[in-house]
Amino acid sequence: MGTGGQALENVHVSANVCLGTVLVTPAEVEALFTRSDGSYLCARWGRPIAPIVFGVEDATLQILKGACEAVVALAGHRMAETDPELGANLMVFFFRDWEELLAVPDLGRMIPDLDPLVERLVAQGANQYRVFRFEPDGAIKAAFVFLRMDAALSQVPAEELALAQMAQSILLWSDTAFASQSPLAIAGDRVILRPDIAGVIAAAYDPSMPAVAQDPSHALRLFARLSAAG
Repeated sequence: MGTGGQALENVHVSANVCLGTVLVTPAEVEALFTRSDGSYLCARWGRPIAPIVFGVEDATLQILKGACEAVVALAGHRMAETDPELGANLMVFFFRDWEELLAVPDLGRMIPDLDPLVERLVAQGANQYRVFRFEPDGAIKAAFVFLRMDAALSQVPAEELALAQMAQSILLWSDTAFASQSPLAIAGDRVILRPDIAGVIAAAYDPSMPAVAQDPSHALRLFARLSAAG
């Protein structure tokens, strides 16, 4: 699952990349995929994304579909109506209480240890959580996005919520990547993906990049592509 020691392609690690008004350093790119335990891990989807959404009205469903299409297009990846193995491989759940997940048919089969997970999320007062499943080579096979619509999330416009969730589901980011800063930015009267995040997504899906990387040198290869694009 490592990068196999690929060469760093003309990387100047002391440089910054200016994407719009955002300065990005190699260390900042690396931090996006460096987990709280210090390990580096980046993974992208290995199969077309077939989304399904539960618990919303048709109008919100269309917003979520549009956000998914936009982020997938940015990545240069593909969508599908169905996944031949799973039916749907990106499942987004909207609900009021975590305990509602325990009543979803077959969810416990798809997510091992669902009961203790729900208990932990209740204790933490969490309002969102993502679970990924992986192919044998480590690429993303499926993702489950859980959104408990508490007072805070209920105040977020549907367009912003949809775009943020799709951005956080298109790659396996660090568990701390967006702890202090949203993946979104304001551009005039619109909410968009932060230019640095959009650039990293596009770079990670470059056909010459590996689907899975566990070596921090991968971040320098991402940075090289950001530099070239900028």
